[in-house]
Amino acid sequence: MLALAAAWAVLAQDAPAPASSSAAAPKPATAAVEQTAPAAATTDIPLAGASAAGARQPSAANAWGGERQGNEPTLSDRVVSYRIDAELDAAKHAVTGSEQMSWRNRSDRPVRSVYLHLYLNAFKNEGSTFFTERHVLTAHGHSRGAATLKKGQWGYIDLKRVQQGGAALKWSFVQPDGGPKTDQTVVRVDLAQPVGAGETLTLDIDFLSQLPRVVERTGWWGDFNLVAQWFPKIAVLELPGERGASELRWNAHEFHFNSEFYADFGSYDVRLTVPSDYTVGAVGEQQGAPTQAGGKSTYHFVQGDVHDFAWLAAKGYQTLDGSFTGPGVPKVAVRVIYPPEYKASAQPVLKATTDSLEYFSRTLGAYPYRTVTAVVPPYNGAEAGGMEYPTFFTAEGYSKIDAQTSDQWEIDFVTIHEFGHGYFYGLLASNEFEEPMLDEGLNEYWDERMLRERNQPILVPSSFAARLGIHPAMDVFVQERLGAGLKSPYDPLSENSWNRYSSSSYGTVYSRTATAMHDLEERLGKPVMEKAFREYYRRWHFRHPSVADLRATLIDVSGDAKNVNEIFDQYVYGTAFIDDRIAAIDNDEVVPQAGVFDRDGKRNEVDAEELDKQLDKQREAWEKAHKDAKSWEGPFPWRGTVTVARDGAPVPQLLRVSFADGSHEDVHWNDNRRWARFVFDKPSKVVSAELDPEQKILLDADKLNDSRTTKANAAASRRWTSDIAALLQAFYSFLVTL
Repeated sequence: MLALAAAWAVLAQDAPAPASSSAAAPKPATAAVEQTAPAAATTDIPLAGASAAGARQPSAANAWGGERQGNEPTLSDRVVSYRIDAELDAAKHAVTGSEQMSWRNRSDRPVRSVYLHLYLNAFKNEGSTFFTERHVLTAHGHSRGAATLKKGQWGYIDLKRVQQGGAALKWSFVQPDGGPKTDQTVVRVDLAQPVGAGETLTLDIDFLSQLPRVVERTGWWGDFNLVAQWFPKIAVLELPGERGASELRWNAHEFHFNSEFYADFGSYDVRLTVPSDYTVGAVGEQQGAPTQAGGKSTYHFVQGDVHDFAWLAAKGYQTLDGSFTGPGVPKVAVRVIYPPEYKASAQPVLKATTDSLEYFSRTLGAYPYRTVTAVVPPYNGAEAGGMEYPTFFTAEGYSKIDAQTSDQWEIDFVTIHEFGHGYFYGLLASNEFEEPMLDEGLNEYWDERMLRERNQPILVPSSFAARLGIHPAMDVFVQERLGAGLKSPYDPLSENSWNRYSSSSYGTVYSRTATAMHDLEERLGKPVMEKAFREYYRRWHFRHPSVADLRATLIDVSGDAKNVNEIFDQYVYGTAFIDDRIAAIDNDEVVPQAGVFDRDGKRNEVDAEELDKQLDKQREAWEKAHKDAKSWEGPFPWRGTVTVARDGAPVPQLLRVSFADGSHEDVHWNDNRRWARFVFDKPSKVVSAELDPEQKILLDADKLNDSRTTKANAAASRRWTSDIAALLQAFYSFLVTL
């Protein structure tokens, strides 16, 4: 999902409460199902709780079935399959669904209960974990997902029937992360018969999904329906050695204000019935033309080797089609679906999508699917924008786009970012509940690399500013560091999505991860970093890597454990900050000294007053003989001393010292000293000193103190002030679009 100028986060949680083993919670009035089967014994498989976060121990080699070699019958180890028949009531924005879910027990023990996500219940009432956290996090600032729901605008999922074979099953709501008891986003279903090791469970589920008015990621506005997080979805059973698990466990977190999703790979076979005058787009490949009857059309979509399914049904929407082919990539049908008011966005979104297909396929791995669909939300439906699903994402809409302003940059960035999730969220399928940096952060980093390769800095001005001749621009990684909260990072990047100090702290998952990976690339070298990320993708696509698996891959490829571990220990698992600075520059003429000296067996005393007179005469004589001399030239050499100081974590630094004669000298400061002095004996004075002159260390919290001159020189201040001004202009430009 896209992070914008104002970052947001989730409320820190208390210790998790154990899953309730009591009788099923009261059924909603609309879910009148007689549950006659006796409840099975409470599961003895524990749940990952509120403290679950980034793993430190790499996964076992055989985790998730081991590395995919490319010769398997399916791209992923399909754990689950869904066959869903759904019909949209366009007037009510409600979906009635019948689902058959088949799930394979990968463990070596019987499973007596399973957990289902009912994500839409996050929007059921203000007692959900989502709204409880939002209430606190938006009390002192703005955030996405802050829309107020009125009567008739709430969303929910009603379970009508859950059946195993001929037995109706009982269920109860649980809060694995210790959220409020009124949260109903996770349900435990007790089985009539346990599913044995290696066996497959089949559940038949009838449900009603009421879409909310667009709040965040899903919902309706007018005749627009983004149907996402809409069906009962089984949680992930993790085996020992997978993502840091030391024992068999269920991973089934509540729908938090910031968290997104995590699920098993599988196959989807979905039929969608909608009014015939509605445009439809969805995850996967459409199977032939829709069938029509009674003013309704039924679309059939199939997709294997994905872990979610979302779709769009909107009246009066238009489509723009393209395609992409590349080495190792099947011919990809690219479609943009957009409302008439945002026709200007269609072609830019199509181009940015096809460009992304080329870049990600070339730099990470070939795109394996045959479709990708981009949806432009309508006016007043922007909260549905900037969201990702496998082969399907939502972008942004503009009524007109000036290629020389922020309009063009923003629509390109959002499209690239949401497509990029198809790799880091989709194909790599990391756990966004517990390790959001692996998706949001790494995706942000790779997006910015693509923009930098395209020589596309962030264009800041609005059209109005451009007409005034104001055209500030900023390097994309400089922009990232300005919003990364580098001076006082409260939370490790590896922390989970909800246990965050503040909304701003969560927002830095995007920018601080991108900045940390940028700096690691500067240490390891661009070719090495690219090779490492290709290997990370090769090892872990169609599996579920952890933060520890990323670190292990980087070390294996680079052979540089020292630099990789420094970045991970200090910034991924820790909360260190960097702030190195030029503390002082001192220049002294190297002239004869006063005092007593022993020379050639004789002791002589040099009188200071007499010495000063002699030095003055030498200077006068030199000046007469060198009437065209530069101001910095003289009869004596100079000794310059540059003092550097360190207020944060140690980092390898390059110090560039410049002299009055136009020369400069580079020295390396690569140790753990809190301060150091460097002395230079030269024909001319030191006039300036600068740490990190090539701007490779963007994690440095204060770049203004990286340089110093012996005379007043506002160049550095102007440079970084212009960056800040550009960021502010970008923010104001963004506000205009809200």
